Amino acid sequence: MYNILVVDDDKEIVKAIEIYLERENYQIYKAYDGNEAIKQTEENDIHLIILDIMMPNKDGIETLVEIRKSKNIPIILLSAKSEDIDKIHGLNVGADDYVTKPFNPEELIARVNAMIRRYTNFGENKEKNGVIKNGGLIIDDELKKVTIDGKNIKLTPTEYNILKFLTENKGKVFSIEEIYQNVWKDEYYAADNVIAVHIRHIREKIEINPKEPRYLKVIWGVGYKIEKL
Repeated sequence: MYNILVVDDDKEIVKAIEIYLERENYQIYKAYDGNEAIKQTEENDIHLIILDIMMPNKDGIETLVEIRKSKNIPIILLSAKSEDIDKIHGLNVGADDYVTKPFNPEELIARVNAMIRRYTNFGENKEKNGVIKNGGLIIDDELKKVTIDGKNIKLTPTEYNILKFLTENKGKVFSIEEIYQNVWKDEYYAADNVIAVHIRHIREKIEINPKEPRYLKVIWGVGYKIEKL
């Protein structure tokens, strides 16, 4: 059973999410502010966090930054439509995805299920898929380890899965929709900003000069690819 932490200062929203997630057989932990959320992640084995942006005292972005200092688990942000800047900022500091309020419960569950599947694949070492090499880029899928010219690169689970997918298919260009469908294993839902932010983060981590990338390249109007070296 997977443990999910739901964080929102609105207790009715937390309760509603809890009801839907329990139907999917998830174990639910609850927090109503950022400090409590951080404490929950320290005291429990949490596999995914659903985190509201707008909260008193310590908001969702501050909480996200604090959690990311020690935890690499998936985080889905909850935000109002008026908080577009906050959504992008959240992705920039380590969120994996976001859902806009008011949200369709089925959509939230689908996002959670997809994220848990990817997190499980990221953390599991049972399947030995070998080592993927491309120039100085090496992905050890057994250890979930990425190195560039011998230097270890720290990636989130989402960044790792995107990089792995593109590297396995090096030289081939994929649209944003194709990346989403292959990595998220779900129907595309216009996640342009989500993909673009993750791509930028990967570039910043694996490229010497992200503005002149050697590995991860954009083909304008088409999509992205890992250059075959």
